[in-house]
Amino acid sequence: MSFVSAIDTATRRNASLLCVGLDPEPAKFPAHLRGRTDAVFEFCRAIVDATADRVCCFKPQFAHFAAQRAEGALERLIAHIHEQHAGVPVILDAKRGDIGSTAQHYAAEAFERYGADAVTVNPYLGRDSVQPFLDRADKGVIVLCRTSNPGARDLQDLGVGGRPLYQHVAQLVARDWNANGNCALVVGATYPEELREVRALVGDMPILVPGVGAQGGDVEAVVRNGKNAQGAGLIISSSRAILYAGSGEDFAAAARREAQKLREAIDRWR
Repeated sequence: MSFVSAIDTATRRNASLLCVGLDPEPAKFPAHLRGRTDAVFEFCRAIVDATADRVCCFKPQFAHFAAQRAEGALERLIAHIHEQHAGVPVILDAKRGDIGSTAQHYAAEAFERYGADAVTVNPYLGRDSVQPFLDRADKGVIVLCRTSNPGARDLQDLGVGGRPLYQHVAQLVARDWNANGNCALVVGATYPEELREVRALVGDMPILVPGVGAQGGDVEAVVRNGKNAQGAGLIISSSRAILYAGSGEDFAAAARREAQKLREAIDRWR
């Protein structure tokens, strides 16, 4: 099954457009996990097991694992999701993008070593830097378009031929890079008007929307501006607000409650 089909299936089965971002920060872990050798894996596994029936996918953030020398935990976590929660796809948030020969290794890392179903990529080196990802028709390629950070305006809003650069990226991906039907775009929840413009350019293509929750993105504005003709097409990601909803031994139950709350809020506006 392709990534896009897997997202559609999980969205229908769990009635959810919610993606839980897995961004482990050991300093924020509950006291009973701090200092434990396998704390990163144990924390993330508990979050996954508590929320898997409330999401359309999970999105582990590569740097949060690598900084803790926990790449092995990341491999085991993705394998756990596939084994215990079959049908819930995994997006590796790695934002890769490099010259062709290096990009081939990055694609192998994401899809073969880690077993991810999709990966985020940076398009600013051009098509050859993402071609090894695009060639994997069974995997998702989620291209940065209009990101949620304040500095996004420094480059992504630059005028090119009378339009901002992010609109050129959106149209290029939809028109030329999506021959295998495996592309999606990243558009931040903090820019709902830009989300509306991108949706108009790309039709029903999936859009990953980070920035809801701790970054302040508005759920109503995201759904209203970003949903496709079927009332779907969005992967709305929240990380910290869910992961650290609780600080005690019941942290996973607190995460589930927060995920359920956000899932219901999203559904109200569909």
